[in-house]
Amino acid sequence: MSNDVTKNAGPLYAVLAYGIWGFLPVYFKQIANVSADEILMHRIIWSFVFTVALIIVVKGVDKVKAVLKQPKYLIILFFSSGLIATNWGLYIWAVNNDRILESSLGYYINPIVNVLLGMLVLGERLRNVQWAAVVLAATGVTLEIVNFGSIPWVALTLAFSFGTYGLLRKMVPVDAQTGLLLETTILLLPALVYIVFFIQSDTSNLMNNSWQLNSLLLLAGPVTSIPLMFFAAAAQRLNYSTLGFFQYIAPSLLFLLAVTLYNEPLTTQKMITFIFIWVALAIFSIDAYRWQKRMQVKMKAE
Repeated sequence: MSNDVTKNAGPLYAVLAYGIWGFLPVYFKQIANVSADEILMHRIIWSFVFTVALIIVVKGVDKVKAVLKQPKYLIILFFSSGLIATNWGLYIWAVNNDRILESSLGYYINPIVNVLLGMLVLGERLRNVQWAAVVLAATGVTLEIVNFGSIPWVALTLAFSFGTYGLLRKMVPVDAQTGLLLETTILLLPALVYIVFFIQSDTSNLMNNSWQLNSLLLLAGPVTSIPLMFFAAAAQRLNYSTLGFFQYIAPSLLFLLAVTLYNEPLTTQKMITFIFIWVALAIFSIDAYRWQKRMQVKMKAE
């Protein structure tokens, strides 16, 4: 009975993962008086600490040792750690500078970027409907650039950094916790050096902070690691294409938070771009659903 419940919990894990990611701005807004680069250093350091504890609890040390014996994987994780640090840092900066809407746009674009990277890097062929979705998304971004003179650089950087990160992580056969531990291990020394020698702020010395602020800074570890755990659990129980439908939860929550809770202006230029992206995603999702059904019928026939 319990095994069946756990096996069918994939959708719940996916909702929890993307739900936490969608509400992360609420957390970062609580520490908005701390600079984005300082928050990033805390996120790296406390993610490392939390993940080490997690690996010990779940007895995953052997998995870590196995990857350490593979120099090829370590090189890939070196580059992926740089990408995820870039993504984290920009996202924190965007939230604390009232650019949650643009962050939302970036994570809406991300699935289409993934398809595009698959074509450019892995040589995957796009179906005609996928091409239509890519063209629509590109049109929306181009209109914002040409007609309104603004480049949605936050959205594009978030989308391409996370998309490329995902591409690299596909090349390393490790679970989310092991991968995160190794990435934060790579980033740990630079983070410690930076926070000790280069950040000169009122909050950089934890001894001078209130216990409430220090608690929030330490919370950066769990809020980074826990949704990854839920995502990994969902990925084990759901088809990848099915999991893809849940990824729109996070940017949708970001959009709603930006417009309703934080009163970010939804300008005409942004709305036009969003409409193009939403239509592209609708086409993309319908095609993915039909393709999945077609493959299931084909497999049954064989």
